[in-house]
Amino acid sequence: MINNKILEAINNDIFETIKKCSDELNIECYVIGGYVRDLLLNKSIPKDIDVLVIGSGIDMAKRVSNKLNPKGKVKVFKNFGTAMFKFNNIEVEFVGSRKESYNKSSRNPTVELGTLEDDLNRRDFTINAIGVGLNSKNWGKLIDNFNGVEDLKNGLIKTPLDPLKTFSDDPLRMLRAIRFSCQLNFKIHEDSLSGIISEKDRIKIISGERIADELNKIIMTQKPSTGFKILESTGILKIILPELTALKGIDDIDGQKHKDNFYHTLEVLDNICPNTNNIWLRWAALLHDVGKAPTKRFVKEIGWTFHGHELKGSKMVYNIFKRLSMPLNNKMKYVQKIIFMSSRPIVLSNNNISDSAIRRLIYDAQQDVDDLLTLCEADITTKNPQRFQKYLNNFKLVRTKIVEVEKRDHIRNFKPPISGEEIMNYFNINPGKEIGIIKELIKESILEGEIKNNYESAKLIMIKKGKALGLVKNEK
Repeated sequence: MINNKILEAINNDIFETIKKCSDELNIECYVIGGYVRDLLLNKSIPKDIDVLVIGSGIDMAKRVSNKLNPKGKVKVFKNFGTAMFKFNNIEVEFVGSRKESYNKSSRNPTVELGTLEDDLNRRDFTINAIGVGLNSKNWGKLIDNFNGVEDLKNGLIKTPLDPLKTFSDDPLRMLRAIRFSCQLNFKIHEDSLSGIISEKDRIKIISGERIADELNKIIMTQKPSTGFKILESTGILKIILPELTALKGIDDIDGQKHKDNFYHTLEVLDNICPNTNNIWLRWAALLHDVGKAPTKRFVKEIGWTFHGHELKGSKMVYNIFKRLSMPLNNKMKYVQKIIFMSSRPIVLSNNNISDSAIRRLIYDAQQDVDDLLTLCEADITTKNPQRFQKYLNNFKLVRTKIVEVEKRDHIRNFKPPISGEEIMNYFNINPGKEIGIIKELIKESILEGEIKNNYESAKLIMIKKGKALGLVKNEK
């Protein structure tokens, strides 16, 4: 069954050309890694192919590319001994077989030419160390030195060699193990899990960028909490995201407790995933309560409070993103904004909603108001069915009011009906504080519902306020 599946998958121009070229040069080639793994897992055929060459990967890439498309371009990475090209929207990467040795201070290995066995030995997990022969003599033959196929069947993440050495050599593999566990819904083998716990401090030599890349992949899974629970239980999360682990635990004073904000956070993250593939909204869900640890206070009269945690949390985002070499541009600002505003709709949903409050919410959130409400709905984690439905219905009401008010008042993507230039021309004045005062009054009047959001209404306010400020109409 497996052989038939493999033979069917490699029956195409790319693999046939690799076979032809490898036979001509008498060099062994194998497709290996994620392509084979996903094929055996009955996942959709990946758009990237890793080819292992027992020889020069660069030379083989150039030869294959030329036969497939003489005008095609080959990207060469001499330092890594790899080369790649695109054909029919598929990325094909060729790498020469390698033997690697590491020192303690770096995850960058000393690389030498190696055999097939050497290359398989350096792979991170057994499920990624399965190869398929691409020469005529071994066409479609499965190479599985570490029983990776069996581990696929059993849903196991397991290192080919000693886990301690595997993770010490390249600590990024610890994050990859957790990520694959989360993506594939596989269990990490107990020896490999113990190896991660033992070598967790080695993660400190990994760059923030690489850590973020793995975290992003975990966050984009169907149930990211699985990965974050493993990160926490192994001690890695405390090293890479201490702001999250600081939320863990429940304090009790005089019988008054608060919820465990760490597990609440993971629940919110899972809740939001079916409703958005926006990675930055998922990050906002993950970090929406990080400000609760530093703002936690016990007030005898009212119990536990987290006053100002939204503002504190939004400010903490910058340091987190910077440490992980994540974007510090509008993407970070979006996350900050969502976190800062995360309680606004909750407050509105608990009261009789005025049109004015809705207008201000739309004005402040602008195009992100729907995302904000999506987070608030995900934040409902009560286990009481009646209470859950009540909160959900309240947010539905807020959404309905937003649609009604926006249709009438056009606050989203708000632009002042009257520009500063127009004010200056009308009163024949130079730039000054009066312009700001008039524009602010027009905006506030619209948001309060005192005037309609149109030019005529705004102009009347402009004239009235201008007169009060001692300004005179330009008669020229």
